[in-house]
Amino acid sequence: MSDLDLLTQSLARNVRHWRSVRGFTLDVLAARAAVSRGMLIQIEQARTNPSIGTVVKIGDALGVSITTLLDYEQGPKVRIVPAERAVRLWHTEAGSYNKLLAGTEAPGPLEMWEWRLMPGESSSSEPHPGGTVELVHVTTGELTLTVDGEDHLVPAGASATFEANTAHTYGNRGAVPMELVMAVSVPPVHRDTP
Repeated sequence: MSDLDLLTQSLARNVRHWRSVRGFTLDVLAARAAVSRGMLIQIEQARTNPSIGTVVKIGDALGVSITTLLDYEQGPKVRIVPAERAVRLWHTEAGSYNKLLAGTEAPGPLEMWEWRLMPGESSSSEPHPGGTVELVHVTTGELTLTVDGEDHLVPAGASATFEANTAHTYGNRGAVPMELVMAVSVPPVHRDTP
């Protein structure tokens, strides 16, 4: 089984599991995630490889991290993620990428990412649920962080944090690659939360 097949099967199993845990019907999850019911059916039957944006929306709606949705198996209390098991969710031909390093569910989803953006490239994100916080630390180059239409320059060695319930973009307007480490904290989802 290829890595892609393994991820597709894991996503199917985990979306079904967490939808059941939350007590959501397909229609409820579709409405919460702004994803079609048909797409959810295809995901739960492992018949499609959805975009990272779709996986993020589903994770946000279920109140679980992308790590949990893509997890091959539930591990012990101490979980070590070998470098080769980190999941690269997107990349460009120029060499930009993001990589999900690790994540956990207690008390709400918490994820740790590694990002690289080549000069002139950027990655935009739709707003996350209220209470979501992102924390970044730039290790190389300079990040142009755009939050709600306002640019903030974050040089190497500096860190930034922001509430991620508004549109935001990570960009590299410099002449050298920009690298950062990011943590994303999402509040837990309560069954009665719309």
